[in-house]
Amino acid sequence: MLDNNQLLRFTTAGSVDDGKSTLIGRLLYDSKSIFEDQLEAITNTSKKRGHEGVDLALFTDGLRDEREQGITIDVAYRYFTTPKRKFIIADTPGHIQYTRNMVTGASTANVAIILIDARHGVIEQTKRHAFIASLLQIPHIIVCVNKMDLVDFSEKAYNNIVAQFEEIASKMLVKDIRFIPISALLGDNVVNKSKNMDWYQDAPMLHVLETMHISSDTNKVDARFPVQTVLRPQSNEFRDYRGYAGRIASGVFRTGDEVTIMPSGFTSKIKSIDTLDESLKEAFVPMSISMTLEDDIDIGRGDMIVRSNNKPEASQDIEVMLCWLNNTAAKPRAKYTIKHTSNSQKAIIKEVIYKIDVNSLNRNNEDKELLMNDISKVRIRTTKPLMVDSYRENRITGSIILVDDTTNETVAAGMIV
Repeated sequence: MLDNNQLLRFTTAGSVDDGKSTLIGRLLYDSKSIFEDQLEAITNTSKKRGHEGVDLALFTDGLRDEREQGITIDVAYRYFTTPKRKFIIADTPGHIQYTRNMVTGASTANVAIILIDARHGVIEQTKRHAFIASLLQIPHIIVCVNKMDLVDFSEKAYNNIVAQFEEIASKMLVKDIRFIPISALLGDNVVNKSKNMDWYQDAPMLHVLETMHISSDTNKVDARFPVQTVLRPQSNEFRDYRGYAGRIASGVFRTGDEVTIMPSGFTSKIKSIDTLDESLKEAFVPMSISMTLEDDIDIGRGDMIVRSNNKPEASQDIEVMLCWLNNTAAKPRAKYTIKHTSNSQKAIIKEVIYKIDVNSLNRNNEDKELLMNDISKVRIRTTKPLMVDSYRENRITGSIILVDDTTNETVAAGMIV
């Protein structure tokens, strides 16, 4: 049974004119998720430009310079809801110079929708987007073969593209890939089933998104609770209360569980689990809770409470797949602040092992300079140990960001290998 309040995040990726914004516009329009005043404003803009109908792409190209250029530059987030589910869409740009924006938009997604133009098939950018989706361990990929109306809704053209994509997907780590032939412009197989492609027997895109099983996307095995703050209420009622508050990163915690506090290694048992409204017997990812322990242990922000029989690795030397986000190149052995869950430390990039050419997907072992949008494997050394899991096992405790102390800008995002 589906949880009606379950939130699904999806990201769209595709080449510049593959119709991402039109697809999202169509999805919002046909699922009646657009306010009347928005619809009126966009209908007027479309008329001014001489379009026959409503230009659906205008629903998402929110920035003025995007509208003027007719392209998507930044990540545009859209929220909509149907009776079955809530959705957050990250509409990410297709150009190579915005690789970092795609990484940002896709980092929390359950699903990546990759658009392919039916006339052009799998191109270099398709490979790049599929690689980034695989690198970010997005659990589900929906490949939408768009503009089927421009190839006369040909089943043969669609099957050729499916075969091309399956060939590149065989080299990547993606568990669930689905293919849908669509026309975002005409609405075929987006919200409603297409009358033009009776050879396609499966469900349209919205139905797939509404019914896709995403509960097992989160890690419910490894119990990880990064402490954000210590609660010491000064009221008479809670005079002796000492709670450790934060958001569960993964797994399940129950009262009575034996837990270890990292990095100190002290052990205790969970005395109570509280939320603002009630006390609970158990709590799980991604709940925000306060936890009390049976023993009085010195715990602070940046510590992690884990189950004693299942601990993350405490390490000062970590290997990371890093996407460089900043205009300024990485400085060799410069100090950065590394942020990992609720923990902040100083760190240096000790070594660039290799860079990845996101077009050919080949490794470059010679070029060690990190420039904007570069994706590379690096070794990072931190001043104190971080409690880490591999990103493949746990997307929250397996990810980090680097911040430049002089400008306070986030300069890189990384996935722990």
